Amino acid sequence: MTATPWKTDRWYTSPWNFDEEVTADFRPADPVVIHDVTLRDGEQQARVHLSADDKVRIAEGLADAGVQRIEAGLPAVSPADREAVQRIAALGLPSDVYAFSRCMVDDVKLAVDCGVKGVVMEVPSSRHLIELGYRWTVERAIELSVEATRYAHEHGLLVSFFPIDATRAGMDDYLNLIGAVARDGHMDSLVLVDTMGVLAPHAVERFVRVSRERFDVPLETHFHMDYGLGIANSLIAVAYGASVIQTTITGIGERAGNVPMEETVMALKTLYDRDAGIETTKLKALAELVADITGVVQASNRAIVGDTLFEVESGIIATWVRNVRDENLTECVPYDPRMVGQELPRIVLGKGSGVDNVVEYLALIGRDADEDQKLEILQRVKTDALAKRTILDVDEFTAIVEDTLGPA
Repeated sequence: MTATPWKTDRWYTSPWNFDEEVTADFRPADPVVIHDVTLRDGEQQARVHLSADDKVRIAEGLADAGVQRIEAGLPAVSPADREAVQRIAALGLPSDVYAFSRCMVDDVKLAVDCGVKGVVMEVPSSRHLIELGYRWTVERAIELSVEATRYAHEHGLLVSFFPIDATRAGMDDYLNLIGAVARDGHMDSLVLVDTMGVLAPHAVERFVRVSRERFDVPLETHFHMDYGLGIANSLIAVAYGASVIQTTITGIGERAGNVPMEETVMALKTLYDRDAGIETTKLKALAELVADITGVVQASNRAIVGDTLFEVESGIIATWVRNVRDENLTECVPYDPRMVGQELPRIVLGKGSGVDNVVEYLALIGRDADEDQKLEILQRVKTDALAKRTILDVDEFTAIVEDTLGPA
């Protein structure tokens, strides 16, 4: 840990994050690994359909950014999905390639045939989902899990056991299912699964602790964003010992989506001083690749990768930017935008602008004005931007200046 992990030459967060009373009970794993599920769970977002070629392109991008584990898909879904998993596994990427599988031997056989290193194996774990959603008995869920995980292990696959809906399962049912797999089947790691995104941050520490104390295997997280809490929950889980975070690029996925890699990796790095091994300068380009392929439109001010995230319209903030950008950039932003492949903060002209926005653009076009003229130009900028209902460009600003000062 650096002397002041909240303040470096690239970011400035909060010393509260590292107060000894805050971190006294933390048990962070080292290293923290990213297991990306964009190609499987991300594709479960309605209207997202990825071809095998699409999946190969995204997998190559993930590997290039340093993602340690890539979940290439569920081979049992279709021949196209099986082809994608086989092709990705055969690429020789530096990332470990996993398949996803139901706890069924036939599914596992397909994963084995695809040549992957590991398999994430799902089964319902909450009694209500087993009995109502699947119309199984609890005993059947246990039997299938034991048989399939043992088969996967015997055929050389690493097994991440994935109990669906774990956070809505009764404690006894959860522990009994996993205990049976640990005793009679096999698991190399246990995924803490919040399928419906209903786990509150204050419950995460206990969820991790109970699982860690009962089962002596590495813990992974797979949290959803139905209440927008998946990132926070993942970070807390890591603080208390989880070593793998399952993510998707830009958080695409079922319903409100999965935990987005971008925010999670940057928060780990700058708020927890934990480097997940991802080349953060490639996050913006990777997000653009996935958006282009999937057609999923992201908010322009989305954290980390939004297109307009570092545009500054407010006059007050524009003054900050002009005063600090050359020497103390992180006084006006929490981290240097170049860390994530973004451009430096850019002052723009709009209804909320101030005199410093005008000064910025006067310098840009090589003009000068006295204080009264600057205020007159500013009022025109505000009026025109309101009428346009968005920011003005340089040509529109130049026209205002020429109307006010005359031609250059």
